[in-house]
Parts: sequence; C-alpha cells; structure tokens
Amino acid sequence: MCGITGFCDFNRRLTKDNLVAATERLHHRGPDSGDVALFETDKALVGLGHRRLSIMDVSANGSQPMYSDDRNVVIVLNGEVYNFKEIREELIQRGYSFHSDSDTEVIIKSYQEWGIEKAVSKFIGMFAFALYDIKKELVFIMRDRPGVKPLYYYHHEGNFLFASELKSLLAYPCFKKEISDKAVTLFFKYAYIRAPYTIFKNAWKVQPGHYLKVDLRRNEVTTHKYWDVIDFYNKPKLQISEQEAMDETERLFKSAFSYRMVSDVPVGMFLSGGYDSSVVSAILQANSTQKIKTFTIGFHEKKWDEAPYAKQIAAHLGTDHHELYCTTKEAQDIFPLMADIYDEPFGDSSGIPTTLVSRFARQQVTVSLSADGGDEIFAGYTKYHHQEKVNNFIQKVPVAVLNTMRVVSNASIKVAPALRKIHKVHRINELLNTYKTTGLADIYNRHLNYNDLNALIIKYDDDSDLLDDIAPLNDNNDFINKILAQDYRSYMVDDVLTKVDRATMSVALEGREPLLDHRIVEFVSQLPSGLKYHNGTTKYLLKNIAHKYIPKSLLDRPKVGFSIPMHEWLTTDLKDYLYHYINEKQFAKHGLLNVEKAMSIREEFVAGVAGRETPTWLLIMFQMWWERWME
Repeated sequence: MCGITGFCDFNRRLTKDNLVAATERLHHRGPDSGDVALFETDKALVGLGHRRLSIMDVSANGSQPMYSDDRNVVIVLNGEVYNFKEIREELIQRGYSFHSDSDTEVIIKSYQEWGIEKAVSKFIGMFAFALYDIKKELVFIMRDRPGVKPLYYYHHEGNFLFASELKSLLAYPCFKKEISDKAVTLFFKYAYIRAPYTIFKNAWKVQPGHYLKVDLRRNEVTTHKYWDVIDFYNKPKLQISEQEAMDETERLFKSAFSYRMVSDVPVGMFLSGGYDSSVVSAILQANSTQKIKTFTIGFHEKKWDEAPYAKQIAAHLGTDHHELYCTTKEAQDIFPLMADIYDEPFGDSSGIPTTLVSRFARQQVTVSLSADGGDEIFAGYTKYHHQEKVNNFIQKVPVAVLNTMRVVSNASIKVAPALRKIHKVHRINELLNTYKTTGLADIYNRHLNYNDLNALIIKYDDDSDLLDDIAPLNDNNDFINKILAQDYRSYMVDDVLTKVDRATMSVALEGREPLLDHRIVEFVSQLPSGLKYHNGTTKYLLKNIAHKYIPKSLLDRPKVGFSIPMHEWLTTDLKDYLYHYINEKQFAKHGLLNVEKAMSIREEFVAGVAGRETPTWLLIMFQMWWERWME
C-alpha cells in the first residue's frame, strides 16, 4: 500500500521540487520510503512520485519507481496484485527472470508480455498505478475493477496531473482551485461526490474498471473501460439450485479470502460481529493453523456498542481477539481531523469510528481486512425491502391518486408542524414530494429532498443524480438486482471505500477488501435476486454460508451500523463546532449556499425535527473542508 503521484507537463514548467512536494503530501500513505523520477520527451516532461508502505518484498528490491530490465518501462503502484506468484511462474515459463519478490515487477513484465488490457485481466487484487512506456511515449493510469484504491487526475491547460489523493494534486502550482457546482449538488444530495466528479473543476476520479492513456507524442488523453459490473448483471440469470449457488459462493470466498492474507508483514481483521466480518473471519480461521488477529472497538453507550457481539464471535471462532473501548472524547478528537483525512467534502460520519479502529489495529499489524461490499453484493440494507415495497405500490396507484396524497401530506404538515418530528411521517412526505422528479432508487440514497436542495444550493444542478446507473441494466434484472448494481457502482465506491481507504491510510495501515474480489460479484450478479433477498431476509445466501461456521443465535440481531450519536454530540460537547461552522459569516466566504435555508436547517436540527441530522452534519463537513483547503 502506497501513495502515487505524477504529471505529464506539456508546458514543460513543472520541476523536481514540485514533484517532491506533491509526493510528500502522501507521506502518511507510505512512511517507509519515497522517491521520484523525471523524464523528458520532445513534447513533454513526465514525473513519477512514490511513497512506500512496505508490504510485499520489504527489501530495497521492492522500491519504486521501478524499472523494467531494459529500462524502457517504469511504474509507480498503490495496492497489491495477490495472485502475482502464479503470474510470475507463467512469465518464467515464457523466459522472464525476476530480481525481486514483489508484485510490482510482475505488473511490469505482464505489460511487456501481454499489453495493458490482457495483463490487467489476469490480476486479482486492488491497485492504482501509473505505468510509463518510455519507448512508445505512452503513460497508462489504471484503477482496479471495484475501485478499492483511489486515483485522481487533473487535466487543464496543458497539464495532466495524477495522485492517490486530492491533497497531492493541490501541491502542484498549476492546479486551479475552482469549485464544481455539480459536485456541490452531489455532496449535499448523497453525502459524497461520486466518480468521475470531484469538488474541483477539471479534476476527476478515474472510474473503477477504467484506465487513461496519455499519448505524449499527440498530447492526447483518452479514457478506456476494461471491466464493468453491469456486463455481468446483464447476463442471463443462472439456472442453478440454491445449494449449487451456495457451494460456488463459498468456494469463491475461500479463494478470495486466502489471497488477502498474502503478505510479508502482519495481517489482522476488523471484526464487528455482524454477518459480513464474521463470515470472513470464520473462513479465514477455519483454514488457518494459527489464530488470526481480530480487532474491534466498543463504545460505553450501549446503543452504539457492538463490541460484546464481536467478542462472542471471536470466542466461538478462537481468534486472537483485541478490543478497545473508546471514550466519547477519543471519538470526538477525530472530528476536527475529518477535513484533512478526507480532502474533499465527505459526509459519512462513520469515518470517525473507522479511523479509531484503524489506529487500534495499526499498533499490532500493518495490514487489516475489512468486510465491505457484502451489503451491496448480497442485498444487506433494509432499504432494499422498503424500496421494493414502495416501487410496487407506485406502479399500481394512479398518478392522480399519488398527487392527491402529496397535497394532503403537505397540508397536514403545514397545519401541524410537529408531525415533521416523526421520522416515518417525514419520510413518507419526502417520498411523495420527490417521486415525480427522480427515480425511487435515487430517493433512498439522497439526504435532502428536491425542495430543500433547490433552496439550499445557489447553483443547484438538476442533472446530478444516480439514474444513469440504472439505465444500462436490461430486463434480465428485477428491481432488487438493479438497485444492487447501482449501489455497487456508486455508494460502495465513493462512500464506503473512500471512507475505509482514507481512515486506514491516515495511520499507514493497508486495508484489504476480501468480499470485493471481482470473481465474487461476477458470479453473484448472475444469480436471481431471490437468493440474496429472500422472503424478507437480507443477505440470504451469505447468511446461510455463515451459519455453517457460526450458530445463528450468535448472529441474528438487528443491524446497528458503524455510527455515532450525532445529535447528542452536536448539541453538547461539539456544540461550538455547530455554531462556528453554520453561521452567516462562514457562508459568506464562498456564496455557494443560501444562508437563510442553512440557518433554518440548523435550528430545526437543534429543535429535534426529523431528518435534519445528516443535512446539519453535511453543512459542518462542507464548511470545515472549505476552511481547511480553500482559505
């Protein structure tokens, strides 16, 4: 795990000092070592920078930038190719020799043997890399299939910059910090900025399963897609039995999970006690001769505390379990760091406990596994149940009736404002007010309704939604499979994976995602949705596998989630932040938000109005980000 950065400068103005400064912005991702390399062509200057966290081949042989034997190819890599040993054996059979035990050298020689797309089709792993073919004067900027590893780029006025995090791009003097109106809308709508957008104009996220090719001779940048989960959802659904589906899924689990244990440094596992982390821990422990290390954090507030459940699971599995009970102050101390860790506006408050558990695990291991992706692949969120019910209802009810219901709902709340404090009433009202302007799948992913967004954001972008993810899905997919595909391409990547990557890398901990082995989703996406969401049971297939290893009585309980007591914090210990960031003076600094609307959201939040916690948090996160990176 590392941090990478670099440039293709067609103006020939950037310097080694600029490259070093941008590389050092990523020191937290790779504190073990770092280096840069500069190249010159007839048309451009090329720079590659790398900060290293030593995981595979911790010797100097694994250092980067790494060159091919003939020095015609050079690479900087963030991430891992777990099956590199098998690929290396294949390359040895083809006459290649190796000077290191690193996966980086395998990537270089795979490219030389097969070219960029055939090479990457062989890789099982998480990776973001920049590969420069010096002889052909081509630079490839590649991101892994599910998007576990981040990769940003900036392309404007003859400058092409790339980096693992936005903060590195900001170090280059040619970067212009101009705010994207679309990104502001996306943030307040979904609490994250989805790929390919970033908060800045002319700065983008490389989308999962894509790579960019920079042709230095032509001064041309082209985007290429090499993998898309939609292609697998659109295949005819497999006609197999439940047992056959379970057997194949479990086989894929065993292969994927064992690959994630490949390392030359200690490896651990985040264990929450929920189904996803428990099934990963169970299969790993069942196939290990040594006790695996598991980590969890607990909170003294019982409502938020899952540590006792994790402890029970660990005891049953026989793992080497470690738990840390955090005080409110320890959790709150992370709060002021959020804008620095997440260097564009990011609204998932569970980044705080994720950072805490990462700090705890880093005391003993350098690599830790997470169980993200289970909800988006196997239908784990309760919202899927509600979405399906509402979708079926709306399909049957005439539009005129829905319009009447909306008018009655709005009138009731206008006459009795106290109804807004009742969450179910608030949610129904929101659905009725927005079903005409957007799709249902979009409604359940947003945090402010259309009227609130339009009033809050001065340059509201009405085209910023997630419906493009639904459109390419064919009739082989029912409603549940369609929203699973949508969440996999959007929420999972730009919220969940962003959260885990920044939290783990803020303490130089490599986070691995065993459930996001591409082979798992390629198979499960071709299954009927009834094997995922079955008669009201979420994650049906995954749960049946888990029950083979762990008694159902230890696992069956309501889903808690990795969250914080937001209202309690922001009206007591963190009250000063609430009033510091949500006030007229702060909003006047940028003029992006309607002051009157923002202030009304704050006051409604303090008064306990339903549905105002997340919008208030988003306002604070946005203002905190602005203060850190724009002032």
